Amino acid sequence: MSQIPIIIDCDPGIDDAIALLSAFVAPQLDILGITVVNGNQPVIHTARNALQIVELGQREDIPVFAGCWQPILRAPIHGQFHGESGLGDCPFPTPRRQVKTQHAVGFLIDSCRAAVISGERITLCALGPLTNIASALRIAPDIVSGIERIVLMGGAYREAGNRTMTSEFNMFADPHAAHIVFSQTLPITVLPLDATHQVILTPERVTQLISQAGRISAPLGNLMAFWDRNDVRRYGSRGGPLHDPLVIAWVLRPDLFRTERARVFIEHQSELCMGQTIADLYNKSGQTANVDIVIGVDTEQVFQLFCQLFSVYGIGL
Repeated sequence: MSQIPIIIDCDPGIDDAIALLSAFVAPQLDILGITVVNGNQPVIHTARNALQIVELGQREDIPVFAGCWQPILRAPIHGQFHGESGLGDCPFPTPRRQVKTQHAVGFLIDSCRAAVISGERITLCALGPLTNIASALRIAPDIVSGIERIVLMGGAYREAGNRTMTSEFNMFADPHAAHIVFSQTLPITVLPLDATHQVILTPERVTQLISQAGRISAPLGNLMAFWDRNDVRRYGSRGGPLHDPLVIAWVLRPDLFRTERARVFIEHQSELCMGQTIADLYNKSGQTANVDIVIGVDTEQVFQLFCQLFSVYGIGL
């Protein structure tokens, strides 16, 4: 079976780390590179974190590219739940490599143009604010032909926001970039809070995952323990939502997810609702639906998928 060529655009981030570590051991994926952006931490820190995660996962073959250090129009903001380092203040190996000299946006453009020539279009896995991807699309709109699909974590529809009353962090961090991306004529699948809140890393699930994770069980356990929001009122149990890793799960097993198609708009003018994602589910706008919104998750099967992936670390990787 041929591999799926992907680029992971991220802002590590605890849940980004879990997503990357799961992607590293998925044989179906050909990870062309990791591009990092300002988000959970400033880009100098997200780049360092990506290198540390690559080191832990023993995937030094995957290049890391540093990208945009601020949103397109607004001042940078950063995550609230990832600790001072962005990785839950957990000890990670010192990276032996450095980021590539090429800017992440340039790498995205070059890779997508090469995909047009080769005929092997790239799936962009977006785990953070969309600044890098939006910048690439603005600079080189022709790259759309080299993109198979954008699969992104972001937004909230029937769920309330997690950074403001209305808005999920990735959309709020750069709403103008999100507006650019959601205005494109290319396939987009979005995993919003409506989906990620269906997959909670309960203490029992954490115990099962780390029991199979071999040499990375200690750092993985530390990350997941730090991620426990202890907010039973919102999530129905202890633990934290498995946000970014669901992007990887969707790429590997889209059959485990149920989607609803709609036109999506991003609020980028009102300060009260900045970054809110609005889905036109009933064609009130008269505009063609352009996004597949994940609304349902086979939670147990997705969790078993992650158990299978992390068990690879227990057999010698």
